[in-house]
Formats: sequence, C-alpha cells, structure tokens
Amino acid sequence: AAADALVWAALQRNVKRNGSRSCLNRSRFGSRERDWLKEDIGRGCVCVYGGDSAATASSDLRLVLCTVDTLASEICDGEGRKNLFLQLHGDLVRRLEPTEKPLQIVYDYLAGLGFDDPVRMQEEAANSDLSCMIRFYSEKPCQVEQLDRILLSGVYNVRKGKTQLHKWAERLVILCGTCLIVSSVKDSHTGKMHILPLVGGKVEEMKRRQYTLAFTSAGAQAQTYHVSFETLAECQRWHRQASTVVSMRLSMVDLSCYSLEEVPEHLFYSQDIIYLNLRHNFMRSSGAGSLDSLCRFSQLKSLNLSHNRLGELPVSLCEISTLTELNISCNGLHYLPSQIGKLLNLQTFWLDGNFLTSLPEELGSLQQLSCLGLSFNNFCELPAICEKLIILDKLALAGNLLETLDLAVLNRMSHIKSVDLRLNNLKRAAADTLEGNKSVTYMDLRDNQMTDLDLSSLGSLEQLHCERNKLKELTLSGFSLRALYASSNCLTAVNVYPVPGQLTYLELSHNQLQCVPDWACEAKKLEVLDVSYNLLVELPSRILRSLSLRKLMVGHNRLQSLPPLPEHIPLEVLDLQHNLLTKLPEMLFVKALNLRYLNASANSLESLPSACTREESLSMLQLLYLTNNNLTDQCIPVLVEHPSLRILHLANNNLQTFPARKVLQRDLDRLEEGVYVNIIKFNKAKCKLLHLGQGDSQYQTENIFFVIVLFLILQFVDLSCNELTEILIPEALPGALQELDLSGNTNLVLEHKTLDIFSHITTLKIDAKPSLTADSALTSTFWSHGVAEMAGQRNKLCVSSLALGSFAEGMEAVYGMFDGDKNEELPRLLQCTMADVLLEEVQQSDTMFMSNTFLVSHRKLGMAGQKLGSSAVLCYIRHDVADPASNFSLTVANVGTCQAILCRNGKPLPLCKVFSLEQCSEEAKRVKEQKAIITEDNKVNGVTCCTRMLGCTYLHPWILPKPHVSSIPLTVQDELLLLGNKALWEHLSYTEAVSAVRHLHDPLAAAKKLCTLAQSYGCQDNVGAMVVCLNISEDSCTCEMHGLTLPGPGGFSSTTTKPATPSSSSGIASEFSSELSASEVSSEVGSTASDEHNAVGLDGSLLPRQERRCSLHPVPPSSIFQRQPSSATFSSNQSDNGLDSDDEQPVEGVMTNGSKVEVEVDIHCCKGRGLEFELPAADYSSSAPGPEDDSGLVLIIRRQNSVNSNTVQRGVKEKCELQKSLSTCCLYGKKLSNGSIVPLEESLNLIEVATEAPKKKTGYFAAPSQMEPEDQFVVPPDLEEEVKEQMKQHQENGADQDKKEEHVAALPEEFDTAL
Repeated sequence: AAADALVWAALQRNVKRNGSRSCLNRSRFGSRERDWLKEDIGRGCVCVYGGDSAATASSDLRLVLCTVDTLASEICDGEGRKNLFLQLHGDLVRRLEPTEKPLQIVYDYLAGLGFDDPVRMQEEAANSDLSCMIRFYSEKPCQVEQLDRILLSGVYNVRKGKTQLHKWAERLVILCGTCLIVSSVKDSHTGKMHILPLVGGKVEEMKRRQYTLAFTSAGAQAQTYHVSFETLAECQRWHRQASTVVSMRLSMVDLSCYSLEEVPEHLFYSQDIIYLNLRHNFMRSSGAGSLDSLCRFSQLKSLNLSHNRLGELPVSLCEISTLTELNISCNGLHYLPSQIGKLLNLQTFWLDGNFLTSLPEELGSLQQLSCLGLSFNNFCELPAICEKLIILDKLALAGNLLETLDLAVLNRMSHIKSVDLRLNNLKRAAADTLEGNKSVTYMDLRDNQMTDLDLSSLGSLEQLHCERNKLKELTLSGFSLRALYASSNCLTAVNVYPVPGQLTYLELSHNQLQCVPDWACEAKKLEVLDVSYNLLVELPSRILRSLSLRKLMVGHNRLQSLPPLPEHIPLEVLDLQHNLLTKLPEMLFVKALNLRYLNASANSLESLPSACTREESLSMLQLLYLTNNNLTDQCIPVLVEHPSLRILHLANNNLQTFPARKVLQRDLDRLEEGVYVNIIKFNKAKCKLLHLGQGDSQYQTENIFFVIVLFLILQFVDLSCNELTEILIPEALPGALQELDLSGNTNLVLEHKTLDIFSHITTLKIDAKPSLTADSALTSTFWSHGVAEMAGQRNKLCVSSLALGSFAEGMEAVYGMFDGDKNEELPRLLQCTMADVLLEEVQQSDTMFMSNTFLVSHRKLGMAGQKLGSSAVLCYIRHDVADPASNFSLTVANVGTCQAILCRNGKPLPLCKVFSLEQCSEEAKRVKEQKAIITEDNKVNGVTCCTRMLGCTYLHPWILPKPHVSSIPLTVQDELLLLGNKALWEHLSYTEAVSAVRHLHDPLAAAKKLCTLAQSYGCQDNVGAMVVCLNISEDSCTCEMHGLTLPGPGGFSSTTTKPATPSSSSGIASEFSSELSASEVSSEVGSTASDEHNAVGLDGSLLPRQERRCSLHPVPPSSIFQRQPSSATFSSNQSDNGLDSDDEQPVEGVMTNGSKVEVEVDIHCCKGRGLEFELPAADYSSSAPGPEDDSGLVLIIRRQNSVNSNTVQRGVKEKCELQKSLSTCCLYGKKLSNGSIVPLEESLNLIEVATEAPKKKTGYFAAPSQMEPEDQFVVPPDLEEEVKEQMKQHQENGADQDKKEEHVAALPEEFDTAL
C-alpha cells in the first residue's frame, strides 16, 4: 500500500509537470500511467476543469490520477485548491464535501447508466466526452447572465431627484431583489444605504445624457435616481434586469436553478419580498445567508425550497410566522419536526417526493391548511391527522404504498372532496359500515392492482378514474356521476344505479364487455361514449337515439351491422373501424348531417350509402377513412356528394380506375387545401390512372385532365408503389403542389423536361435505378429493406431510420429507427453515428456490444442530449463469431417506445420491451422508488412517458439509456423483420402488421403500406416503418452468385466497367436538417470514426479484395480479425433563401424540407461493363486479366455544390481507402424528403451519369442528364442474350486499340467544405 501511494504521488507530480494538454487524450498516456491504471480496476482518472464553464479548451483541463478511495480534500490539496465542485448534465454545480470520493462518484454514475464491466468503466471515466454528463471544477463556474439576475453592482455617477438641484456624485449602486440600493458614501458596503423599491415603478433612458437610466419607485411619494454608466453594454444590462423587476405586480424574487448555497446579503434590503423561489439550489441550513437567515424577511408569504437536498427540515423555517405557502418537495425528508405546528397561517404545504411515513400530531393545529401534498412518499395508510385538518379539501397520496382503500376512514374525513390515490399498491376497497359518503366528488385510482371495486356508497361522486387496473366488475352510484374513465381493465360488467342523469363522458375501451350497458343507453346527457377494443356483437338502437351523443367510438369489436337509424342523429364523430360490417345504413349521411369524421376502415364494406336525396348535398363530412374494405368503382359517385371532404383514405380496396369525369362533378372551388389523397395506393389493379398504355385516346385524355386537376388543387400527391411507366403533365405546374411521391414505380421513365417542370416541388421522391454489383447481389439474396416515414398532421418529421444492408464486410446488416417525439435533432444525430459506434463496440466485445452501443451513443450526443431525448431500436444481423459456419443471428436492442418484431412462419414474434410508465410496471416501480414526480398525464416530471431513452440526461437517474437486448438465431421460417415507432404500433397490432405486408414482395411498398394503414386508422402523428425481407436458407452458398466471379489474390481486372449507382449494400442515404450542418455535427457530437482503419495510398497496384464466402464455405479465420466500416452517404440541404424549412409557411399534414430537388452524392465501388474512360495500363501490368475478368473497383465522386454541381471525379482506389467511418462518409449523399436513412437504391439516382446538368433561374436544380427516350437503345427481352454476345465480341476486338489511346489523367479530388 505504501509503495502504491509513492507511485501514485510520483504520477501526480508527473501529470502536473507535464501539463494538462498532454493528458487530455487517454491515447497520450505514458506507458507508466497506463501500467499503473491496469494494475487495479479501482484506479482511474478524474477530469478537473477550471472555473470558466464556457471554456472548453484543453488548456483549462487537468486529468488527475486517483483511486476510488481518494477523497476530494486530497485532490484539492494536490491541485492547490480549496474546494472541488461537481456538475451534472451541464446544469447545477454542487460543492463536494471533503470526505466525498470523486472517482467513486464517477463509477457509481456509470454503473447507474448501465455499464457492468469495471474495466470498461475505467476507460469511460477517462473519456472527455463524459464531461457533458458529469464534470468536476476546481472553481465554481459562474455565468454572467446568472450573476446579473442575482445581483448587479458597480460604482457610477448618481444623481437623486428629477430636478437638477442635486449634483452628480460617485456612489456604489446595487440592483438586487426588488430594490435599487445606493450607498451614502463611495465604495461603502455598510452604513446608511438608500433603498428604492422598484416593483410597480419604472425605468427609463435619459435622452439628454448618454448611457443614463432613471429609476423611479411606485406610489405617490415616488423617488427617482439617475445612474450614468460608462458603456452602452453596461447600460443595457442594467436596463434589462430593472425592466424585469418593475414589470412585476407582486414583490417576487426568483433565484431558482442558480446553484446557490446562500442568498446574497444585499437581498435582505428588499423587505417587501412576498414570494421567494429558491428551487433547485443547494441551500445550507446555517451560516450567513443560509436558511436560518430567511426569517429576516418580514413580509415573506411564499417560500419554495424544493430540490435542495436538505435531508431534514430546518427548525428555523418554522419561525417564519407569515408563511402561507411552503414547498419542501424532493428533499429526502424522513420526518417533520414538531415545531411545524407554529406555522399557524400556513395554507398550502407541499411535501411530495420525500420518504415520509407519518405526520406529527402538531400538524393538526394548522387549521388554515387547505392543500397538503403527500404524493410519492412512503405512507402505508391514510394519515389520521388529516381528520383534524377540517379545511383540507384534497387528499394527494399518489405514488405511496397503500394496499387497501379504507372507505371508513375516508367517511370520517367529511371535508375531503378530492382523493388522488393513483400509482399505489391498492388491491381492494374496504368498507366496515354501510354509511354513505356525501363529500367525495373526485377520485383517482389509476395504475393500481384492484380486481373489484364497489363505490356505490359514494353518492356524490362526480368523476372517477380507474384506468389500468385489473377490474372485472365495477359498481358505482349514478346520482351525481358526470364522467367515468375505466379503460384498460378486464371489465365484463359495469353497474351504475340509478341511471346517471348527469353523465357526459363514458370511457370503457380496452375491456371485455360483450354489450353496451343498459344504463348508458338511458343517460340523456351522454356526449362521448368510447367502447372500442371490446367484444361487442351488436350496438343497441337506443344509443343512436340519444339527442346529446356527439362522439361514438365502437372500433375494434365484432359488429356485423348497425341498428336502424332514427330520423335525426346528432353524431359528429363515428369510429367503426376493425369490425365485421358489410354495409352502412342507407340513410346514414342523410340523417347524420353533423357528421364530420367517419372511420370505417378494416371492415368488409362493398358499397357506400348516398349522401343526398335531392340535387344538393348537405353533408358536412370532412374526414373519411375507408381503408381495407371491398369497395369498387361504384363508390366513386358517392364520394363526389361530400363537398366538404378534406381527407380521404381508400387504400386497399378493389378500385380499378378513378374516372375523372365523375370527380369533376365535385365543386372543386370548395375543396379545402391540404387534401390527402390516398385513393390510388395499393389497390388490386395497381392504379392505371397515370399508366397511359391503354390505347384509348378518350381514356388518356380523361386521365391527363385529371392529373392537371389533381395538381391544381392538391398539396400532397402520393402515387408510390404502382405500375406507372410515364407521366404526361402540362409544361407548367401551379405552385400548390408541395410533395410528390413517385417511388416504387420501377418502370417509370422521367424525361429531363419532366424533371425541369418538377423543380419547384419542395419534396420529390423518385426511385434509383437498380445496380448489379457484387455486394448488392450478395445482400439481396439474404435480405432487402424498405423505409417509409410520414409526418402526419405535423409540420416536421421527428423520426429517422438507419438502413445498412451491407454492414462491415457485407455479410452483416444493421437496421434502426429513432423517434424524438417532438425534436428532430437527436434522431438524426443517432442516425449518423450509431452504426459507427456499433462497429467499434463489436470489435471490443462479443457479449455486451449492443448494450454498450446504446450507452456510448448516449454519451456521444453531447450537449444536445442534455435536454432532448429519443427512443431507439437497433437490429444487427451477423454470423455467430464463435461459429463462423453457423447461420445468421439477430440481435435487437431498444429503449423507449420504438419496437421491432420478427415474422416467423407467418406469426409475429416480439423482440422488444416497451419502456413506458403505462406499459411497464417494473419501470414505473423503479421510477417511483427513486422519487420522481409522475404528473397526472403519466409523464416523468411532466416531460416524457418513457422511462428509458437516449438523451434527456438531466432526468437522470429516472430516465436511463440502458436498453433491453435480445438475441435470436434466424431460421428458414423467418420472413420479415418489422421496425416501427410508437405511433405505428399504437394503431397497428403485431398480427395485423404481419398479415398486411406478408404477401408483398417489395419491402418499400410494404413499409409504405404500414404507414398508410396507421394513418387510415386515425394516426395524426409522425409515423415510421421499416420492412426487412429475409431470405435465410440453410443451404445457400454465397461464394459465387449469379455468375459474378469474385476477385482472387491476383488483383483486379483492368477491364473498364460502366459506373453503376450504389445499391443497398454500399451504404445509406440520409436527409439532414439544414439547421444543423455537417460541421456542427462534427463539433457537437464528435467524430465516431475509428482510428484503427487507416487509408492506404496506391503505389502502382491494388491489394486483393478479401474473398467472400457463405456460411457453408467460410474463410478460415486469420490471426487478426479486422472489421471495416461500411460506407454511407449523407448530405444537408437548404432552401433557396438559405433558411431552414421551419422558417417557411408550414403546411398542415405535409412534411416539407425546403429543398428544390434532390441530387445524389455517391462514394461507392462500381462493378459493371464498359467504363466511359480507361484506366492506366501501367497500374495493371502485373495482373493482365482476360477479357472476361470484369471485376474492378472504381471510385466515383459526384460532388453536390451550389457553385460546381456537375463536376465528375473518377479515380481508382483500393477498397480499404474507401472504408471510412460512417460519420465521415455520410457527408456524401443526398437529402431525402423524409429525413431518414434509406438504402441507396431508394435514393434519387434518377438517370445516367453525365457531366452537364441544367440550371434554372428560378432556383437551384442540378441533376445528371439522361438521353431522351427516343434516343435510348431499347433491347427486346428475346434478343437480350444475342446483343450481349455481340457487345462482348466488340469489346474483345477493341481491347488492343484501346490500350494504344492516350491515358486520360484523373481529375484532382475535390471535396465539399463539410468534409
């Protein structure tokens, strides 16, 4: 031990002597330091920063070697400092006690995140990126803005009074709290001070004297002080802070979240303070300016001391007799002192988030107490002291440990009107007597474990919440009942007596009811009835006769028909989805004239009722969802009869055509903007609306005119996944069209003239031409994927996807989805960095790599992850490392609400765990035990319903990044892998999702169908889906495939090949917001490139490419296993005015990104025939391949830049030079419309590569040119083989001639500035 101490001391001196810069990076440790750390996992290093929180320079950082037993006082002595400060998540800064152990604090923090390996924790503790989550300071950092809000002071020229009778004199001036303090003597901090109250007064700038402010108090005897400042900046600082004070109506001082240990002494001059907020500080109990001094405020009525780590309530606070409101929540209190009874004027007392198990008897003397917060403590029964608090009207005991609801005790508290007992352990309600309770009007019993509930004794009950219990039977009194919320139970019977005549809202969804209760049909004031997700077979006719019912939700039942309709139905919202209906009542639209929303998706409807009985229709229907029915073309005339229709979903029906002649009958002038047309997607005839190959001139004319009409009135047109071959449009389109989706039409050919017309469209989605490279052919044999994301009714897309069909060496794949809820920054950062992190973690560990990937990605989010969070799911397909000859295995990890399911033999197999308070009781229990405040909308601290996320570090330890990880071997029965965000799985069950896309061969069409179904079922939020088609076979050999000869050790062929567009195996394509450039990503997140993969230059020859083998014929493992990052593409894009898309006018229901057109920027390996240029013969003299050896690697960089957008650069590189990290390679790419990473074959690789591209004066437009269709050489299928043979002979004959031509020098490499 003594020897270790001497070595440690020597190392400390060495670190101080060498300076902090050489110790910043752990890779620069000397061998002596590394050896010392490796000897014991209890050793490590602590990064200590200087006092400037804004400085991030390495010169301000010291790396201190220590052990887990090293005290903070020892580090302070070694650094020559008095104190050491700790900052978590870039927020509050706390002074460490001398006996605290800094390194142990770091290790405990890392263990809380989810790290299990002590060696790995030792490495993470030395990582500088960790400073965004936990950081040590040698001096307390101070921000100027915070200091200004606490106190402003200085010596300035001051003149008293409005007249010029007084002279200017230098005085000490202080602005603190609610007062302006002016000393009577220069530089005097004591003695007589002139106090000027500012609340309700005014502060003005003097026009006659530069940089001078006039401070005036309120009231008839108002006084004025003129203060002259030296600089404009100083004058503005004082004016800004003083304006805040004078604008207040009451004397309130907010000093929350300032890391204060004591209040400024000058604050006590503000004796008019009524409200003092000291929340989220580290206030001391004793000393100058501590809590003991607060009794000096003579008028203080409200004091907030929540989140101050008090441990116990200072007795001195009980001496402030003027207090009417006291908040000491979340302070770790285990008891209350008996002196609390002295606060006789106290009316509101908040004690939430502590460890209280009982209350003192003295609390009963507070007869004015009307609000007592006891939520999230450790009470096991209703506090008896509440019986004495006769003015108390609300009993807040949510999140405690109650197991029995004692109605007898509640009856004795006759003054209690509201009872909140959610999130307890209630299992039953006990009543010793039959005595009724006439006082309780509101009761919340959500998220308990009750199986039966009888509250018939509560005769005055008006509102009851009992969601998410295990109730089978519910009995209530209906005398006063106004609202009943009982969803997510197992109810088979709900008894209410007498009939609730005041009932307006009834929610019984997600239960096991087989019929609607009779009493519900008799409720004359019922406005909303939700009985969806039950076992209803029929709907009583009496329910439709109600004259008050406005909203009826009966979806997801077993209804086969609707009852006869009365003459008038006041319904405005009717949800009938997922039933067994074959028809709707004939007069539905005639009798329900107020109907605005109708969802009848997922039924068996064959026709629609008419909406008018005379010439003019009175229908007010605006939203109509009819997806997944058996509707035919005969329904089209009926749709025309709804002139107010805004949103129409008709996907998955039997429509053959959509005649424009009938559509024109609609009054187009009344059609509102933002119509979402989903009519022609995924119908059995694949919509021949724009497929002009019928030969009928009249048919073509109608359709052309219909297309024009569509573009005139619509902002969003989705023609994806059809069989379109050509689009005929006018030469100029109106500006209303914002988004056009033509993806999934594999045979579609767009002329360059057409692309020119489309240049004004903000979002244009078109498929890439398929390419046939070795990697793409290899990958497509086992898996292929498609991604679809839709913004819904929001004006931005907060969902991003990661799709790498060829990861590492091509025999692996990575798929992921990220949902930021309301932020789009984090999903896109994770989209660009997570694959790189996974690649690095796989190299380090074969067991904990997936968990560590999430934890490291959480750390790499940096400052962006402090306040923002994102759900994530990541799927990794690979061979078992221990057995290379084995089949593929799938490893899935997730946090939050993103999920992945596997379709095995036609059945869904869930692979994830939903981390939310409502769906995971274990997580809810953990969060509750850690004393988080769960608000009534079931969100942690009112922020998020998720309990595990990436980011949101300021909610640690309640929100953790540790994922749920599962691994499963893939078999021949595995068909699909489905990934989706929260919105998708909320509206689609696993079984329905699998059955909906199982028969589709195109994964893109399948992904779009899932999103379409979710929207058709009522989803209005961002929705994202990814479908991975699996083709895993036990006898599949990938050594040679489709006649593609893989290169051997002899090198690569010199036969030139034609450049091909990247396939899914060559990388990913991403859209990135213009508000975050690539350089900002590099600076904020940090590069995730691995330093182990260095590029090797060319010296006359190419190294052989590693031979690919299948699972049956693997390559024998070498002594060193080296993985290479797969390449990726990425690009940012901006609108013409340089502004972000959010700055433009948002379009409801349409996701826009401000881009004019999308151009790809590719870095990939091409394999084909007939390159348009020749490679230097000298570089390949050693190999001399034959004519049939057509393998080769060609680097093509198409540069996207507003200045030089059509430069084509070609060169020959070996593969290892291309394999950079994903975060670097993603700077090359194109911007897609939906913000996701999708395979490159889905990118906008519209046409052949050319060196010229058109430019328009109306906006930036650059795309590779293509030959006109009449100039292209089209080979009939029956002559394809013969033509190939002739072309092959032509190449052989011209080989010798080509070698004699002059070598074309490669263009110098140019890169975007973002690189």
